[in-house]
Amino acid sequence: MTTYETNPCPQSEATCAYALQALPRAEAAAAETHIAVCASCQRELQSMLPVIERLVSWPADVLRPPSALQARLSERIAHETGGSLPTVPAPDWSEPDWENVAPGIECKLLATDEDRQRVSMLVRLAPGASYPSHTHSGVEELFLLDGELWIDERKLYPGDYNYGQPGAGDDLVWSENGCTCVLVTSTRDILR
Repeated sequence: MTTYETNPCPQSEATCAYALQALPRAEAAAAETHIAVCASCQRELQSMLPVIERLVSWPADVLRPPSALQARLSERIAHETGGSLPTVPAPDWSEPDWENVAPGIECKLLATDEDRQRVSMLVRLAPGASYPSHTHSGVEELFLLDGELWIDERKLYPGDYNYGQPGAGDDLVWSENGCTCVLVTSTRDILR
């Protein structure tokens, strides 16, 4: 049974923002200090963690409806309210395109850090596709958004995270049913 405090800590809102990683760095440090000594905020933080873990595993495309759906919703709202169509400001950026980089593998480059020789990208493997064996030149971080992905003997599911240390290698990376992941890696990985 869930119980609610009748007099929650005045810092509980900052605790919630901290749990969602929505605080600026200076405020996050102050929140951490407060949570360390406040039993009420510690309980608040612990109660939020399962909810936040569920949010992380949501497919990314659920969070951003396609523009055609947004347009239809706008027309319906205008029709039902008798108002005019709301104007949606044009985005000041254009989403990068998916690029075919190998048979069954597509990438969408999100960011490049040339100074640190790192890239962030979305990677999509078609069913049965495999990524070449490689050795990590730097840290490799992978977060699986949907589908399933095998990395050697480990099977990842949506919401799973994989950390690859510099110098470590992945011999077999493949997906039986297809998948999409966020990958942050070195531009100097060595394909074998």
